[in-house]
Amino acid sequence: MSHSPAIKVDRLNKRFGDFVAVDDVSFEVPRGRIVGFLGPNGAGKSTTIRMLCGILPPTSGSATVRGVDVVKNPEGVKQQLGYMSQKFSLYEDLTVVQNINFYAGVYRLEREMLVARREWVIELAGLSGKEHMLAGNLSVGVRQRLALGCALIHQPPILLLDEPTSGVDPTSRRSFWDLIHSVAQEGHTVLVTTHYMDEAEYCDSLVLINRGRIVAEGTPEELKGSSARGKIVEIRCRRSWEAADLLENRPGVKDVALFGAGLHVVVDNGGPGEEEIRRMLEGFDVTRIASVKASLEDVFVALTRGEDG
Repeated sequence: MSHSPAIKVDRLNKRFGDFVAVDDVSFEVPRGRIVGFLGPNGAGKSTTIRMLCGILPPTSGSATVRGVDVVKNPEGVKQQLGYMSQKFSLYEDLTVVQNINFYAGVYRLEREMLVARREWVIELAGLSGKEHMLAGNLSVGVRQRLALGCALIHQPPILLLDEPTSGVDPTSRRSFWDLIHSVAQEGHTVLVTTHYMDEAEYCDSLVLINRGRIVAEGTPEELKGSSARGKIVEIRCRRSWEAADLLENRPGVKDVALFGAGLHVVVDNGGPGEEEIRRMLEGFDVTRIASVKASLEDVFVALTRGEDG
């Protein structure tokens, strides 16, 4: 049993009328790992998470959480999980302590354990001395730390985080990920959804989903290595949109995507070189043109571009 996956999903489907939100999804989450569930908004990430929590029944397929079937025993599944949603999941008109006590009651913690776990949550969130502040008066980053602590108050072996850093500033996002790693080091398994490609680098492995379907799995390095479709040339120039249109249909150019303030152009091995591309873009004031390694964003664009047409 100890070698079985923490989460196993097998051909899971969810339909809402004619709309297919999750389409024949299968993947596993090994115990003690941080697995990123990546995809754009509307890809099916949150729907999958809600089915794993026993909140939403699947249309077909199966899923188990530490061997507990999400369809047959949804209440049993909830005891195995800590869940944190993408929106602030606590009560803003309650104080820090009142929120902690509420979640302790939901998970039926005994009084002796409640005292110890309440102190642990307050320390985790950095709220010592602020126990009686209203949760709504805390900064977004601190509220998310408090929400994470409440999700862990019953010491679940598995933590499901649904876009926990959405709307959080970059510094607080990095701090939150440091917290996730510390939780994982204590033995928790973490499945975290995100559409931030930079956050994917913090995960042990990744599952990429688009339009309800799994499009790739592997470690960040494996995905960047195996999904390369050619040489990537990074370009900085004026009028990037026009430059992209100009390059898009040229022979040897497989893909063009906006990347930050510039472009990433994927070319065949026999495609145009850097100097030839520079000549194509005469009049666009090119300030940088250089070959670069594939990023996870490049990988995701490559994997989803065909499906999105």
